[in-house]
Amino acid sequence: METDSPDPHSAPYQKACLKIAASLLLIWFSVSFGCGIIFREWLDEHAPQVGTAPFGFWMAQQGAIICFVILLVVFAVLMNRLDAKHGYSEEENSAK
Repeated sequence: METDSPDPHSAPYQKACLKIAASLLLIWFSVSFGCGIIFREWLDEHAPQVGTAPFGFWMAQQGAIICFVILLVVFAVLMNRLDAKHGYSEEENSAK
């Protein structure tokens, strides 16, 4: 029995999904590890303070968390667009 629905395991869909995930994980790693650990002292010396905290300390404590939440929203938006492009959007499935 053949169906007209596209294969969820198609190669272009998987490649695009992995590209999105890898890109966002790289950004997350750069912000959390880079700004919070590697460049923290440099940021403390050269970037403005956030409230009473040095910027490097702030990035290690709050900035990385805020960046992670923003990346979650970006991931959801990008995956919804990718799903719609490949015929997996929730609106199309609920209308059938």
